[in-house]
Amino acid sequence: MLRKVLIAFAAALALVVASPAFAVQPDEMLPDQKMEQRARDLSQHLRCLVCQNQSIDDSDAGLAKDLRLLVRERLKQGDSDGQVIDYLVARYGEFVLLKPRFTWHTAILWIAPALVLLAGAIGLLAALRRRRELAPAATAAPPLTDAERKKLAELTGQGG
Repeated sequence: MLRKVLIAFAAALALVVASPAFAVQPDEMLPDQKMEQRARDLSQHLRCLVCQNQSIDDSDAGLAKDLRLLVRERLKQGDSDGQVIDYLVARYGEFVLLKPRFTWHTAILWIAPALVLLAGAIGLLAALRRRRELAPAATAAPPLTDAERKKLAELTGQGG
């Protein structure tokens, strides 16, 4: 019985830990649901400058709260989503974006993984080709000597 209770507790704990924890406090939320949803969507794409691996929507850091409030303030002023993002990038740099834009100075971030995969595929193909070329030479049997042919003929009964 105790084992079942412990398993149920562990499963419940795993669900709580695995569920996303939103750091947005009720006092930060906008009364207009559509505008609040826009703010939440934008917050999911903005990096917490303190945590660095979380969005400002997920972070409990004070700076993340300030950024969430700034996003909501800009939306209340009538900025579009793009204008809010541009404002934050101008103020904090590209690092504020969880997914950097594709520009010349971020191109290596986007192109490097494809180049690494391409180099790996080329290396794998070269290794397979080299292996295929070497395989027939390694498995080819040398021709039989005269003594071996005579012995084979005797064993198969074709000797004469």
